[in-house]
Amino acid sequence: MKHPAADLGRPPDWQAVERVLVVRADNLGDVVMTTPALRALRTAAPHVRIDLLASPAGARVAPLIPAVTDVLTVSPSWQQAGTPRRAAELAAAEAELVDRVRAGNYDAMLVFTSHSQSPWPAAHVGMLAGIGLRAVHSTEFGGAVATHWVTPPPVGTHQVDRCLHLLAALEVPSAGPELELVIPPTDREGPYAVLAPGGSCPSKRYPADRFAAVARRLADAGLAVLVTGAPQEAPLVAAVVAGAAHAGVTPLGDVTVPELAGVIGGADVVVCNNSGCLHLADAARVPVVVTYAGTEARTEMPPRTTPAAEVLGNAVPCAPCRQFQCPYHQECLDLDPWHVAAAALRMTREVALP
Repeated sequence: MKHPAADLGRPPDWQAVERVLVVRADNLGDVVMTTPALRALRTAAPHVRIDLLASPAGARVAPLIPAVTDVLTVSPSWQQAGTPRRAAELAAAEAELVDRVRAGNYDAMLVFTSHSQSPWPAAHVGMLAGIGLRAVHSTEFGGAVATHWVTPPPVGTHQVDRCLHLLAALEVPSAGPELELVIPPTDREGPYAVLAPGGSCPSKRYPADRFAAVARRLADAGLAVLVTGAPQEAPLVAAVVAGAAHAGVTPLGDVTVPELAGVIGGADVVVCNNSGCLHLADAARVPVVVTYAGTEARTEMPPRTTPAAEVLGNAVPCAPCRQFQCPYHQECLDLDPWHVAAAALRMTREVALP
């Protein structure tokens, strides 16, 4: 629904803008899905310096984004969940964030969010920091906190298209919806598959024992299988490798995000949850099979850049649930591992199917 106070900001004079702060403070995959918008901005205003405000997870992919000059790595209060921190601690952190943003002397702030996130805390930081143009998507009234309050596209719109929609309201035309990362080369030789059993929360994760069965099937078919995860997911990676019980299934080990992107770029296929690895594979144009939980709508973030992808998941009445922990039995991911492995093998031409 359109609010009568929305969509009243006049398009900016981009020739007068020199420094832009793009806010995408959630997960790595969300930052990757912002790259078409960053390319559009760079194309429309090539003289503009673009900095990125990102979470520690999202900041790790920034070296691969050509349009980004610098990164402000933060863990802002509006992205934190769980046990609340003390008010004095939060206030000090927010004051420090305002000072850091003010020091950037930004002319414009673009706040990119999913439809379930509020842009107003970030825009308020921009207002306090003296940024003259503050653009957001929202259906909720925010007063004068944003200078450009844009009515968002319908719920379920792909995250890439949602970002481009905000820019279109500022008269920045799209430069294409394809994800854009500079994928480093890798010295690993194939054929090999990358399996990423992790995800930002338990409700997104296909069970480890089923991932192990997928890994074993791929290894039996002749693929070397590299299992990867964030440092905090080391126990999960170990469980998948141990469960596969196959010499061809090994952990990738501790790698940076650029190194991981390079390994993914050289893979024959990637099998993962709806996680950062999905979007790295999509940006690298590598075949990907996604075990896609019902936490988000199927239309919001499926792969679209890679020429070969299969999104697997069961339709359930509780989706999209936005839950961190499934209160039921994760019926949305009740998938036969043989079916998942078969989807991956269909995409792998170099392997002789048994």
